Amino acid sequence: MYLLSTSIYQDPQAMIDILQSSLLPLIKGALYYSIPLTLISFAVGMILAVLTALARLSKYKVLQIIARVYVSAIRGTPLLVQLFIIFYGLPNLGIRFPAFLAAVIAFSLNKGAYSSEIIRAAIQSIPKGQWEAGSSIGMTYGQTLWRIILPQAARVSIPPLANSFISLVKDTSLASLILVTEMFRIAQQIAATNYEFLLIYMEAALLYWVLCFILSVIQGRIENRLDRYIAK
Repeated sequence: MYLLSTSIYQDPQAMIDILQSSLLPLIKGALYYSIPLTLISFAVGMILAVLTALARLSKYKVLQIIARVYVSAIRGTPLLVQLFIIFYGLPNLGIRFPAFLAAVIAFSLNKGAYSSEIIRAAIQSIPKGQWEAGSSIGMTYGQTLWRIILPQAARVSIPPLANSFISLVKDTSLASLILVTEMFRIAQQIAATNYEFLLIYMEAALLYWVLCFILSVIQGRIENRLDRYIAK
């Protein structure tokens, strides 16, 4: 087996054939599972993040405590453990989720906790005079938050949130451990048939790299566009 494996690397055409045959399945895995998993999880995570950040800033102690416990629990445990608890652990209590939905729940809860700290810090970075300005023209707390504070906080939080999004793209590879057929899971399946683990995993890594590079370029352009509205 070792001789068969090493001989591939001495035959460029054989390597090219393997890479070409595996490229389309890997791309399909990214388009059908990895990217949708990232987008859905990030969107749900952002909703949780905003709600958690507002709870942390609330004057109600109960909401503050609930938000603090949630953030502490998620930040204090590995994402892989959270994923396994939801998919493999909860069935012991009679709660079962399909693999894709379990991955969405785990990633959403994780990103919600981490992103809530980003959003909370962004809201707190807005000068108190902005709150006072809204109050002076008769706006309620909710109106001031929605119309004045959050738009400014969004500009502050976009760079770190964009980094979090890119990180989530890579984190989706963990979903392969609960049998979600995303890109890395497909790479594992292909490598298990031809035993070219190094070659296939390097191809998958290259695809992750390309995807993250494209997202980094988009992030840079968004940041440059937002910089025009920020006084320096």
